[in-house]
Amino acid sequence: MNTEIQCLLLLSIFLSALVCSCDEYYLYDEFGLGRSFDGIGGLSGGGATSRLLVNYAEPYRSQVLDYLFKPKFGASLQILKVEIGGDAQTTDGTEPSHMHYEDDENYFRGYEWWLMSEAKKRNPNITLIGLPWAFPGWVGNGENWPYGFPDITTSYVVSWIIGAKQYHDLDIDYVGIWNERSFDTKYIKILRYTLDKSGLERVKIIASDSLWEPISSSVVADSELRDAVDVLGSPEALKTEKKLWSSEDYSTFNNDVGGGCWARILNQNYVNGRMTATISWNLVASYYGNLPFGRDGLMTANEPWSGNYVVESPIWITAHTTQFTEPGWKYLQTVGQLMHGGSYVALTDGKGNLSLITETMTHDHSVCIRPPLLPYNVSAQNVTFHLRGSFASISELKVWHSKFDFKGDKTVLFQNLKPVKVIEGSFSIELDVDEVYTFTTITNGQKGSYPDPPLSAPFPKTYKDDFDVQHPYFSEAPNFADQTGVFEYFTNLTDPGPHVFTLRQVVTQRPVTWVADADQTISVIGDHNWQDLMVSCDVYMETVRTGGVFIALRVDKGGGVVRSAKGIFFWVYADGTYKITSDLRGIIILAEGFSGTRAHVWYTLTLTVEGDYASAELNGSPLWKNEVPSESRNGWAAIGTSSFELTQFDNFAIKAE
Repeated sequence: MNTEIQCLLLLSIFLSALVCSCDEYYLYDEFGLGRSFDGIGGLSGGGATSRLLVNYAEPYRSQVLDYLFKPKFGASLQILKVEIGGDAQTTDGTEPSHMHYEDDENYFRGYEWWLMSEAKKRNPNITLIGLPWAFPGWVGNGENWPYGFPDITTSYVVSWIIGAKQYHDLDIDYVGIWNERSFDTKYIKILRYTLDKSGLERVKIIASDSLWEPISSSVVADSELRDAVDVLGSPEALKTEKKLWSSEDYSTFNNDVGGGCWARILNQNYVNGRMTATISWNLVASYYGNLPFGRDGLMTANEPWSGNYVVESPIWITAHTTQFTEPGWKYLQTVGQLMHGGSYVALTDGKGNLSLITETMTHDHSVCIRPPLLPYNVSAQNVTFHLRGSFASISELKVWHSKFDFKGDKTVLFQNLKPVKVIEGSFSIELDVDEVYTFTTITNGQKGSYPDPPLSAPFPKTYKDDFDVQHPYFSEAPNFADQTGVFEYFTNLTDPGPHVFTLRQVVTQRPVTWVADADQTISVIGDHNWQDLMVSCDVYMETVRTGGVFIALRVDKGGGVVRSAKGIFFWVYADGTYKITSDLRGIIILAEGFSGTRAHVWYTLTLTVEGDYASAELNGSPLWKNEVPSESRNGWAAIGTSSFELTQFDNFAIKAE
């Protein structure tokens, strides 16, 4: 466009503003477009955040997946990022590695392969990302740091990408770089080289996933590093012309304030930071609610035993963008803040289609868990949008509307309103506070729905699992949430008796992790509100002399603070002793003595608590009974080991009052 035409256009905009009393905004493409839109997504992992989803019965499991991934139905997510399991606690649990040991490879452990396949089944164009939050201990070669031997770490990560394709026909599009403390440029360069050498030139690197500095400055200064990295997570990316993503955002309780948080950042991540992709941690809150960051997902599905799930407001806030855009669309340059608070973004496919999203979320109704939100004001406002350039011929826009009501129960989510007429290239609308609008030429948006799922119900008071599964589809037993260590189905071919199919703790070396994993392994199950109950389990120690195993009740903590878990723990050891403690670390001893237990023998442990008293039995014979500390009042049941060691479990049973 020549200078004369540009001046005439700007003059017409100025003259229009003089005669209009409302706030006016101009959407045009004559001067070019903004950055390419890369999508909105969810993150499964970091850690074990989708753990309970796999245990849902049909049709409820598929319904949850449809709300997340099915195009033009619910959230219609365009990106799925998953954890590359590292056998370690990474927030709400552990996810199994594809390589527990250096000479071990198994590409069917865990549930992320399944989740990626289900997402791809619904949306073949979905972008897939893998990121390791932790690593098996052997990768660190004795150090709690994964980049001391970058060749080993690179081989480990690339093998996961190759396995995704070879065993599940999944093409991983991006791989992230983990760093909570620092980063390693040598590793990034080796990773790029190894990917290319393995025929994976299309796999792009995101650096860094957590720290904005010094990676961005290094990319600016180091041309080789700049060539290796495709996506950055910092404003310095603007200097390099690299993509800028918010690759782990939200992390907020998914009530309506959480929905308001999500609405605000989906727009303002681009308005304020030119971020072209935003990924929610987490995808779906499918872990026990009393673990850290309960309900910090786009929706909630944490009751596989009842079938209940909740389609929370962030699902429909996501739809305001995802149902009316596609990755590859371009942001208009004319995006920004609304004069009386809020923001607007507009995107186009370059073929005449236009989607405009506005949000007017007030401060107190859109606070995210982080970072701190500085004060600002929003008020009702009359706005007029003028469509220019290739959008001037648009005569009508479809309208989708959400309105949060924080004073009553009249919240409306993703409602299809009467189309707005565009007259002589303009339309006006009154925007109230705490609203989200989408104005679009796209005509096939849909608020999908299913019949209400079953009512919410607590975990069953009577529960049994004999682990007799010959060909398990998932490697973990239902409802067990591993907090340190990994407990997998195991076929014991050396035992012709009743313990052929068992559950086995398989991690034998402390993993490389940013969380303070416990020194013991532990998997929790049940209802955190339980007080009086009995747990029983057959146990088999495989480590001579130093082996140890426990069952527990009233376990109060998990996740990243699992080291400090309290409860009632009944331990037996391969050296012939036992003890009762009120903590996972085994320091607060309530009783101890001789048990006669040893390795390579099956024993039945039973622990019962009622009110202020607890008792323990070994093979049905009383071993201990006494008063328990008053602080151990409620919590999960659990199984575990005294260290990172091989141990088997069978015939698990709970009976709660």
